[in-house]
Amino acid sequence: MAWKSYLNLSRECNSLSYDAMTAHTAVVFTRYMMLSLESRESNDNRSLGELFLYFSDKMSDITWIQAFQMLLQMFRTMLSDNTELSDEKINELTNAFMDALPAMMKIRLQAA
Repeated sequence: MAWKSYLNLSRECNSLSYDAMTAHTAVVFTRYMMLSLESRESNDNRSLGELFLYFSDKMSDITWIQAFQMLLQMFRTMLSDNTELSDEKINELTNAFMDALPAMMKIRLQAA
């Protein structure tokens, strides 16, 4: 019963039944979520209807192989720019890393 007074639900629901209070709390939370959503959509400029979906649809998806290749290239660039390692040593490290990958991953990377 403490949560009923803590959430200020005593004015709308006078029942002492646990099921009635649980249902009433669910209705109150649902009402709060609906009002919050309406408030955000009408007052917050960041949520302009379909704007997010429009831009996310325009971005092309990349495969995990492409993402992995991009990360590997960024890592090579970072090593080259921030260390005194020669290109040969970076290639040697990259090849050692590729050799340590599981066989299935190596096959897919080589095919791409």
